[in-house]
Amino acid sequence: MSVSAEDIARTGVLLVNSGTPEAADPAAVRAFLARFLADPHVVDLPRALWLPLLYGLILPLRPRKLARRYQLIWGASGSPLREFTLQLRDALSGALAGATTAAPVVEAGMLYSSPELGAALGRLRKRGVRKLVVLPLFPQYCGATTGAVSDRVNAELRQSAYAPELCFIADYHDDPAYIEALRASVAEYWHAHGRTPHLLMSFHGIPERRAREGDPYYEHCRESAALLARALELPEGEWSVSFQSRFGPAGWLKPYTNAVLAAMAARGEREVTIVCPGFAADCLETLEEIAIESRAVFMRAGGRRYQYVPALNASAGHAQCLAQLLGQRYGLVA
Repeated sequence: MSVSAEDIARTGVLLVNSGTPEAADPAAVRAFLARFLADPHVVDLPRALWLPLLYGLILPLRPRKLARRYQLIWGASGSPLREFTLQLRDALSGALAGATTAAPVVEAGMLYSSPELGAALGRLRKRGVRKLVVLPLFPQYCGATTGAVSDRVNAELRQSAYAPELCFIADYHDDPAYIEALRASVAEYWHAHGRTPHLLMSFHGIPERRAREGDPYYEHCRESAALLARALELPEGEWSVSFQSRFGPAGWLKPYTNAVLAAMAARGEREVTIVCPGFAADCLETLEEIAIESRAVFMRAGGRRYQYVPALNASAGHAQCLAQLLGQRYGLVA
């Protein structure tokens, strides 16, 4: 695909992630949860049933416990998710600028926190962007994440006079550059820390009902995992897939990550490496749930060595992977 330098300079790329509390304290966590859990994409129960539970039970009780978990991962710059997302924005901007004579404008926004999505769109408008490529940082399509991004971007644009040509990357779960970035990340980690006999790939869960209703997320996760295992030349039995972050009493995608880890250690598999290919940037669900809580589950069950491979974050490989994706699909040649 051939695109003129002028067209590239008028193109914007909007990276979108979910969001994060503004601070690791109960008040900030409550404010974030109120936005996050009120979104029908995230919890699609009838509002008359869900909102009384949310405001009457969950928001009064959950933030204090959750704030203690955030405090375990909070850095000097604040939220790891925000920091990595903004660093990735800058790294992608540099990768695109280095690959073309003209560079697109790259911005980042969050669904439920700052940097606000509407403000990011406003900055793109001021930069004269006429063609907008929206890239949700969720490699596997899911209605609760990618679908929410699509609806929110369109809602923000409807409320303004800004009407760019809109392009949307719904998923990149099987993109060769993405799989290669994951392969290189795992291989580099093993080179530095030693290889374990088993690689567990843990993805964020969704209710099983959503998969039965046609959400392709489960299939996308399985496909990403199989492609990564093939790229790493792992035979059957040396890798597996699990799902984490279950919320509420309903059945979610199985097998559950902590159950898998406990069973592995109990039957004598004492060493494991775990990677979370669905998370573009490290956050609570990886740094605390997987790297701390799941490690404790595995070690209590008899494990001896537990390794967590960080998300791609703002690595050069991640930026180059996304630049190649944009180049192949929209002519922003990497």
